[in-house]
Amino acid sequence: MEKSALQQARAAYQPKLPKALQGYVKVKEGSATQSVDNQEEIKKLFPNTYGMPLIKFEESDRENQAKMNVGVILSGGQAPGGHNVITGLFDTIKKLNPQNRLYGFLMGPEGLVAHNYIEITADFIDDYRNTGGFDMIGSGRTKLEKEEQFEKGIEIIRHLDINAIVIVGGDDSNTNACVLAEYYAAKNYGVQVIGCPKTIDGDLKNDQIETSFGFDTATKTYNELIGNIERDCNSARKYWHFIKVMGRSASHIALECALQCQPNICLISEEIEKKDMTLNDIVEQLCTVIAERAAHGNNFGAIIIPEGLIEFIPALGRLIDELDDLLAVHGEEYINLDIEAQRDYILSHLSEENAAMFRTLPEGVAHQLSLERDPHGNVQVSLIETEELLSDMCDAKLAQWKKEGKYTGKFAAQHHFFGYEGRCAVPSNFDADYCYALGASAAQLIANGKTGYMAIVKNTTAPREKWLAGGVPITMMLNMERRNGEMKPVIRKALVDLNGKPFKAFVALRDKWARETCFIYPGPIQYWGPDNICDQPTKTLALEKG
Repeated sequence: MEKSALQQARAAYQPKLPKALQGYVKVKEGSATQSVDNQEEIKKLFPNTYGMPLIKFEESDRENQAKMNVGVILSGGQAPGGHNVITGLFDTIKKLNPQNRLYGFLMGPEGLVAHNYIEITADFIDDYRNTGGFDMIGSGRTKLEKEEQFEKGIEIIRHLDINAIVIVGGDDSNTNACVLAEYYAAKNYGVQVIGCPKTIDGDLKNDQIETSFGFDTATKTYNELIGNIERDCNSARKYWHFIKVMGRSASHIALECALQCQPNICLISEEIEKKDMTLNDIVEQLCTVIAERAAHGNNFGAIIIPEGLIEFIPALGRLIDELDDLLAVHGEEYINLDIEAQRDYILSHLSEENAAMFRTLPEGVAHQLSLERDPHGNVQVSLIETEELLSDMCDAKLAQWKKEGKYTGKFAAQHHFFGYEGRCAVPSNFDADYCYALGASAAQLIANGKTGYMAIVKNTTAPREKWLAGGVPITMMLNMERRNGEMKPVIRKALVDLNGKPFKAFVALRDKWARETCFIYPGPIQYWGPDNICDQPTKTLALEKG
């Protein structure tokens, strides 16, 4: 594989490990755990993997030469650092016993079901150290949830003499890992299943998971782009830039980018839901800031919008929930209709309140809301052009205000959506180290006979040597939620905490940012240089951990 000069230089970078993972390792077990909610239902569904203790790794003077073959799966959307999870896993199982083998299942969970795999060797893996992307083995969104899938998987697991499967993914993928672990434990198949927390959205976190990998690199990538736009904005002084950033279910990316770049406005979906704001309320808020800046001669600015905003506007959220259930039940008869017939079909099946809301939406947005759902039953919010919807509505309201003498400025908009730009970036030093340590932790969980656990690394605002590694039972993070019209066990998503330090820090400054031009230009990710520039965590993590 041909490498750029940066890749060649990054290949030589040796990720730093927590002290407990540098030599021989022993396990310290904590107290028993329970799920975050719906304890009785979750316990019934996962009798073999429920209530297990938290795990912490400590230094040991005894060698563990555990013999094991391991399979690894990359599941869901790409996130910077995925390759380092695999290199950390590979190096650790080889250190435990050079005879150990690592197999990569190709293109996600479907590779396990279809028996599509490669053996990951030393020569092969060296091309992927500290690189972005998931192209080492590819990824996919197949859900592992059916018995026939599990049984097809066990065929290839037996053929390759695999002892454990590591699933690297987000909340849905790790929920599937938990289901798979329970199934294999119930059948006494002797196959362990371990998860790793991945998602650039940052919504897979809790008391045990401080951050999901990829969030650090993705937000730093977006921050560079947003900073560049802000500088252009401050140079030309004639455009309002509406910038949508990834984050389907939570506004962590938007909030982090706001804390780093200090735009004039950043919408936080969770706050909009709590305040029960309508679409018109949001537009009024945006236009008020635009008009106030125009009154001081500033007909320009930057607005950050979270990708999943539409779902958090309460009236639209209720409409989307009903649409989700409708499409889950009637999707097949609906999907082959033309656009006009689809609209009529939806209006005839919706409740009166939601049908009225559907009729008020611009035609394009209404169509985007009624598109086929993703494999997890979620509306594909990345296809909804929220940034253009808001700017069009602002344009109309400002034109009305101009007629009424409330606005004397000029309004012109530019639109941006930053999503794929951040998913496969070369990982920051933080993500390179964090992911390598997660891979090493996964290997140690396997070596110590654990299943149904997620690998974790904590204390991540401290120097790397002081990071703490271990594992958390996945059942501890589960609750029951409605998916595709049914109640199912899923990992609870972490939304922006409106009482948390990152949001409070943002609230304390946003009025000043709205009035004044306080833009910050973070610049590109730095890989070499002083620690305070190259190894710094996100502002979110720094504020949360004090």
